[in-house]
Amino acid sequence: MSKVILITGGSRGIGAATALLAARQGYAVAVNYQVKSLAADAVVRQIHEIGGQAIAVQADVAREAQVLAMFASIDARLGRLTALVNNAGVVDQTTRVDAITLQRLQRIFEINVFGSFLCAREAVRRMSTRHGGTGGAIVNVSSAAARLGAPGQYVDYAAAKGAIDTFTIGLSKEVAAEGIRVNAVRPGLIETEIHASGGLPGRAWDLAPQVPMQRPGSAREVAESIIWLLSDNASYITGALLDVSGGR
Repeated sequence: MSKVILITGGSRGIGAATALLAARQGYAVAVNYQVKSLAADAVVRQIHEIGGQAIAVQADVAREAQVLAMFASIDARLGRLTALVNNAGVVDQTTRVDAITLQRLQRIFEINVFGSFLCAREAVRRMSTRHGGTGGAIVNVSSAAARLGAPGQYVDYAAAKGAIDTFTIGLSKEVAAEGIRVNAVRPGLIETEIHASGGLPGRAWDLAPQVPMQRPGSAREVAESIIWLLSDNASYITGALLDVSGGR
């Protein structure tokens, strides 16, 4: 059976690293992006250079019509989905809750939570034996912030990732008898561009002394965990929240 994977937010960071590893494991890879088409094309090109199969698919995961169009494109170009990595996510500038705006909250939850629900819904419709599928696996990218709360910085982001943890547990139980495993990884301080988008480009190394291992992690280290959870080596694991956080 061919293996087809969609990685949302796959043009950079953890998503890009996961796309490359997935290709090496024999997956046909759909690299989702919202606006950074050149970055997505670069990931696809790297996969082609190692002999893999990949396409770039544009969609804002917070917009249902775009999600539906993305899945239809994958169906037509790669075939029936067997794996999903809900990786697309955003933070905003650091702030306290007493200064937060409704507009910011809506954006954080639309992308981090609603988008994950929409993509998981469409994945289940394709993977579940209830819908004529042959099974599959979903990995949601949460965050250690769900445990830590991110006070004074991103309490809204932490809350959104807390929702992802609960979503992972609930969905895993809902579809376990339908051939689908659902797990989450919770990265800690990882060296990616997300810190710069929140206005703190040096955050990973600035906070490294708080990590028992005394360093930030890499996107590749998180990607390895994601690919393992998708693999048959994790065949009896579902509903798990795997911390990839250097002990923090």
